[in-house]
Amino acid sequence: MDSQISVKNMLAELLAISHPLTSFDMPLLDAHGATLAEDIFVGDQVVLHRGARIRSPQIGLAASLGISRLPTQPHPRVVVISAGDDLVEPGQAIGEDEEFETNSWMLATAAREAGAVAYRVHTIPENHEQLRAVIEDQLVRADLIVISGESHDGSFELIEEVLRELGDIESVIPNLQGSARHCYGIIGDDGIPVITLPGESMSAFISFEIFIRPMIRSMLGVKNVFRSTVKAEVTKDIESPIGLTSLVRATLATSKEGEPLVTPIAEQDDLLTLSQAGAFITVAADSPGYLKGEKAEIIILDRTI
Repeated sequence: MDSQISVKNMLAELLAISHPLTSFDMPLLDAHGATLAEDIFVGDQVVLHRGARIRSPQIGLAASLGISRLPTQPHPRVVVISAGDDLVEPGQAIGEDEEFETNSWMLATAAREAGAVAYRVHTIPENHEQLRAVIEDQLVRADLIVISGESHDGSFELIEEVLRELGDIESVIPNLQGSARHCYGIIGDDGIPVITLPGESMSAFISFEIFIRPMIRSMLGVKNVFRSTVKAEVTKDIESPIGLTSLVRATLATSKEGEPLVTPIAEQDDLLTLSQAGAFITVAADSPGYLKGEKAEIIILDRTI
């Protein structure tokens, strides 16, 4: 039976298996865009700080100091797999009871935005041996594997069964409104982290932002593992069920006084509105929500204020 887990505890367990990758020296041009793995000193002065993104000013400074290589933190390699016999690649003809494959495209690009090198694996049939073969093949190029599968058609159970053959897996339901079962753990001889997400796209997106993005950032070894948060005034009442953490998609604006305002999007389950969201309004599990005019903590998805 799946155990209930708080968002905070689940995130802590995921970060515990998401260690920074081993650093290595790279030539200056190749290091562009990577993360600096060590402080660079000139005498006793730090001239380049560990955790900084290596951009043109950092490369120019290194060259001016006669440094030809920089110690870099490699970008995690994230393999994204979607399982489902009814999933059709965009651009192909779609039949009855089929749907266009969405999650691997969305999650792979989200992983890249978080700083990873992402590989999208073509949708595969729900066959035990074939699924196991695909996952084992991907272990050689993965620092993290993300798999999505539907709970209503048995694919999630199949994924969990295969993963348990390959490693140590936990199955839980986070106390997150609108979410469903997740599995996570380490698989393969090298102990590669893996996490499975629900097939419903909105749930998968929220789980990526709350759980997987911090895993990727932790593997990068950067200081800003989490997205920025601010307090903002809520412009509409928000109701939230007691016992569940809610992450309400919202748009951001600025008041005449220059203070941030946040407005919940009306259609929370509609993927068509996903691109409108600039923030999550966070509602704690022990809170019934917010009244108009109250201040809420928000997670900024897109810096617009």
